[in-house]
Amino acid sequence: MNDQAPTETEAELAAFRQRWREEVTARNKKPEALLNKPTAQRRKASVHAPPTVPVPSNARRRDETHEVDFAPVAYHDLPDKEDRLKLGTEGQNHDRDANPAEPSSALEHFERAVERESSGMLGDSLKHYRQAFRIDAKVQDTYSKKHFPQPSSSKPKHSNPNPSNAAVTVPGTAHHSLHGSAALPQSLKQLVDSFATLAIEPAPPATDASPQEPSPLAELPEEILTQVLRELAVKDLASFARTAQVCKRLAYLVLTEESIWKRVTLGSEIGFEAMHYDFACDVEGFSIQANDSIARYLDFEDDLEVDEETPESPASLIHHHTSQLLHTTYNHSYRQLLRSRPRLRFNGCYISTVNYTRAGANSANSLSWGSTPVHVVTYFRYLRFFRDGTVISLLTTVEPADVVHHLTKENMHTHHSATSALPSAVMRDALRGRWRLSGPLSSMTDPSTGEAEVEGDIHIETQGVTPKYTYRMQLGLTHAGKSARNNKLVWKGFWSWNRLTDDWAEFGLRNDRAYWWSRVKSFEGE
Repeated sequence: MNDQAPTETEAELAAFRQRWREEVTARNKKPEALLNKPTAQRRKASVHAPPTVPVPSNARRRDETHEVDFAPVAYHDLPDKEDRLKLGTEGQNHDRDANPAEPSSALEHFERAVERESSGMLGDSLKHYRQAFRIDAKVQDTYSKKHFPQPSSSKPKHSNPNPSNAAVTVPGTAHHSLHGSAALPQSLKQLVDSFATLAIEPAPPATDASPQEPSPLAELPEEILTQVLRELAVKDLASFARTAQVCKRLAYLVLTEESIWKRVTLGSEIGFEAMHYDFACDVEGFSIQANDSIARYLDFEDDLEVDEETPESPASLIHHHTSQLLHTTYNHSYRQLLRSRPRLRFNGCYISTVNYTRAGANSANSLSWGSTPVHVVTYFRYLRFFRDGTVISLLTTVEPADVVHHLTKENMHTHHSATSALPSAVMRDALRGRWRLSGPLSSMTDPSTGEAEVEGDIHIETQGVTPKYTYRMQLGLTHAGKSARNNKLVWKGFWSWNRLTDDWAEFGLRNDRAYWWSRVKSFEGE
């Protein structure tokens, strides 16, 4: 019995060793099969892994079958890191090729910089980037054209739908006019012409069983609808323009109804009747005409019978000059005249945001050595224009959200103290002033040429920080953006006049930035 027990145990151990050898042999056959694949196939599979992230060899072999199914990413000609691990002549040749010749052209330097950056050698990459841009400032475009070529695509040319230039007939639109192709782009003009015969359609019913709801606008006569749109345009021009998004019929009326645009252009609410080409008041805000009337009354003695010729009113001169520009410059379109001719806006304010940096001073108690603090300075300039020729100018560090609603004449009083906690206390540094536009209607002449002024500039005179000074600004009316007009004021000059000595001094404009118009929905107390 004792001899038989060891014999059975040895037999079980031998059977276990045999099964273990078979499992080890079967497990080792799979890696050998993968290693026996061609080198090109394994290199193709390794291209898909990002070259900057090291991947273990076992994990790479497991993921090769999945990565080959995806499209490869075009990185550029980077060396394969696995080739450095090979022994023999092939590995020695690779080590000799690891340091190729130094690049000479800008493109070669840029390619070497990209290669070094992908490998993690940022110092060498920065050196080659600098050298590439020293040789050619546009080397990045050259690199993009070489490694990332854009497919060439040419836009088809549209044929002229009206080769004979015949007039487009629009039925029932005798009082509408687009006034040629200059008022609107040709494609937009054709689109708007197709809306001429359309009507305002009511909203569709909520369900199939619901009755059709009537449309009050569709039942209005066109004359009454035009009058409603005219009142809306005078009240808020932006809301009138957005009415074109309601339906095609309203879009046609907004773009082509010249009676509405004429009323707005020639009106005193938004149009050019509210523009002043000569100063209408003094710096304090008192009307010049009222001062002249008082002076004439005080000097009035025995000449009661004298009847002098009164000059033509400024409003009639503005209407006459506007009518001339309408036919000579703006292609008979009041809409284009209102949009393109230089003018000021009164339903908001102009804001200039100034940011600059300056070096600070090191503190004696500072623990840092060799580092100078840098201060970021931010302040704002505000201008709000009024129809009577007055203006409010303010320079402050307070954000626009806390200022714009208080830019009113009622807040231009002097009892604001430095410790006041009222929201309108930001107006304690505001300055009164007056404004005028340049142009042929001005009585002033261009000092450089001696001839009549050209439209496009605005002249502002404001109070100084002390009563003996008066500030004078000259800004240019321009625009920024594809559709916006007259929404930007650029600096042309800034001077200070000493009333006592009659001396002029010019302020530097190194840090000042242009004014941008910002609409304000409501002002305090208005």
